[in-house]
Amino acid sequence: MDIRKVKKLIEMLEDSNLNEIEIKEGEESVKLVKAGSNLSQTLVAQPAAQPLEGKSITKEEPEKIEKDTEVEETKKVSGKEIKSPMVGTFYGAPNPGAETFVKVGDNVNEGDVLCIIEAMKMMNEVKADFSGTIIDIVPDDAEPVEFGQTLFILE
Repeated sequence: MDIRKVKKLIEMLEDSNLNEIEIKEGEESVKLVKAGSNLSQTLVAQPAAQPLEGKSITKEEPEKIEKDTEVEETKKVSGKEIKSPMVGTFYGAPNPGAETFVKVGDNVNEGDVLCIIEAMKMMNEVKADFSGTIIDIVPDDAEPVEFGQTLFILE
């Protein structure tokens, strides 16, 4: 969607008595919400969760889960990390059905392409910042990734 159209929509929203506008053009969409508008009117009340009868939750289970999670996280960070430079979708191959850029156990050199992150319909190559051996590929193919999320662990 053209930025001029978005600016025009903003002006129209400011000049109107509407609180929000949502426009869709093909696969693109824009939703504008006027600052200070009372959005609580559009929220739907959800019934509160009711406790299950005959079931009790002990404190031992949450503590056990927390300890397991901590161990798992420390296992994952046992090498040098290559992190996502942006928010987007992780792809390990240049196109569907093609061989992946790297596999666990591959030796990579600084500057080698490791994966592609799709952001805003743009394909962005992620290159190795240093040389090493791939010991873990964290996200699955076509999985959304966040900025700063670990993608690869190298030894």
